[in-house]
Amino acid sequence: MRIIKVVSISLSLPVFLLSTLVYAGGSKTGLSEKEELGRLLYFDENLSINRNQACATCHFPPAFVDPANTADPINSPVSAGSDVTLHGGRNAPSAGYAAFSPFFHWDGVEGLYIGGQFWDGRSTTLTEQAKGPFLNPVEMAMPSRAAVLARIAEKSNPNRSDYKKLWKAVYGVKLSLLDEPDSDVEVDALYEMMADAIAAFEKTRLFSPFTSKFDYVLAGLATFTDAEQRGLDLFNGKAQCNACHVSDTLVAPDGGIMPPLFTDFTYDNIGIPKSTHPLLVDNPVDLGLGGRADIAARDPAGAEKGKHKVMSLRNIAVTAPYGHNGFFATLEDIVHFYNTRDVADWPAPEVADNVNVDELGDLGLSADEEADIVAFLKTLTDGFGEVIHTFPFPPFP
Repeated sequence: MRIIKVVSISLSLPVFLLSTLVYAGGSKTGLSEKEELGRLLYFDENLSINRNQACATCHFPPAFVDPANTADPINSPVSAGSDVTLHGGRNAPSAGYAAFSPFFHWDGVEGLYIGGQFWDGRSTTLTEQAKGPFLNPVEMAMPSRAAVLARIAEKSNPNRSDYKKLWKAVYGVKLSLLDEPDSDVEVDALYEMMADAIAAFEKTRLFSPFTSKFDYVLAGLATFTDAEQRGLDLFNGKAQCNACHVSDTLVAPDGGIMPPLFTDFTYDNIGIPKSTHPLLVDNPVDLGLGGRADIAARDPAGAEKGKHKVMSLRNIAVTAPYGHNGFFATLEDIVHFYNTRDVADWPAPEVADNVNVDELGDLGLSADEEADIVAFLKTLTDGFGEVIHTFPFPPFP
């Protein structure tokens, strides 16, 4: 299985048509029936209130981010909803490699929260995450779970024949049941199945291909340029990037080597300023993990305020803008911020509590060293070649 490279496609095409340019259907990609059902749901724009937005709209391959944001990160730091006059309050993170994030949990040894999905970890698993955007009023804006199920089952849905076959094959459910469930309990069960199928698709190698230049170098099939090697040395040394964006190889389920994910899945406040962009300037201060009611109740001292998830750096060069609020338009901008936050004329942090002052802010990097780090980060972009790592994926949450 591999991501098929697509060049110069028009993003004005409907998402479901774009999906056919990126992925061949079903068995041609080696997808199971559940994964194929998830693929169809992932690209189905009918599941939004105005039939114009799918999961893929904000998480489009190959980098699984919003292409409107990456095309114009200065003017488009956050995604528009199905109602295009509404926008999310946070930069849509990449769905690539998200399946590796463990269950959201407290690590008593490290004294840290780890894992989960979204910037604040509020969904424990990919399945839980997949349930949210359909009902979010500034995203897909559907009025209820039952309404989402009815859109799947409606006769005008272009996927209807495939849905009919796959819902029966995967879950033993007739498609007509989605249109007329007998009870709220049945609605919840069917909605869970829908999210489960989407999560199954997101757990495939299509989302986590490990096909970057870094992966080829790791396999002995390519070599870094001098600048890239200097950048890696800085990443693991003077710049301290690997303190959170772990670059050590991992152990695969078969005992072999698994390439690093460039995250420890923890939460940190790196001192990003509050956005002054017109789409975000009037939003309340974003407390991140500490803004969750359940976390705040366990944390009266406010030790989690301002912390957001440490995201994987894989594909970082093609997933602009950067930061939970899209404050940084370029990779150069955010690397410079990490280096000079405490010694240059940056705005104050959005949340002054719990700012990490140990691993960034005054790194003493030269402009050439910043450029070398950027050069290395660009080697983490998938698509350098075909899939070369055949290790089995670990069980995903």
